Amino acid sequence: QVQLVESGGGLVQPGGSLRLSCAASGIIFKFSTMGWYRQAPGKQRELVAAITSGRSTNYADSVKGRFTISRDDAKNTVYLQMNSLEPEDTAVYYCNARMMRDYWGRGTQVTISS
Repeated sequence: QVQLVESGGGLVQPGGSLRLSCAASGIIFKFSTMGWYRQAPGKQRELVAAITSGRSTNYADSVKGRFTISRDDAKNTVYLQMNSLEPEDTAVYYCNARMMRDYWGRGTQVTISS
């Protein structure tokens, strides 16, 4: 059974930082493309960042230069370092694993507010 468990969300002020983690089990992590998506109220879910098994990365234009995705295959964990956070980054952030099909975590709330 595949499980993706996100952690690290919370409430921070604009300009602050957060680091999200996603621990995976039940998949061959090292061969999976891992990603972070987010969904704000009233909006569609969108890709934030993704990292392949070869460590190629892809970012949404809105987060380039502020967010960094990384992975630790020994720990079956993917991270999202988020800096210079803006109110527009407020959303539920979901971990995604892609290997032949998509798997999703339950999400973690990130709220940027003063």
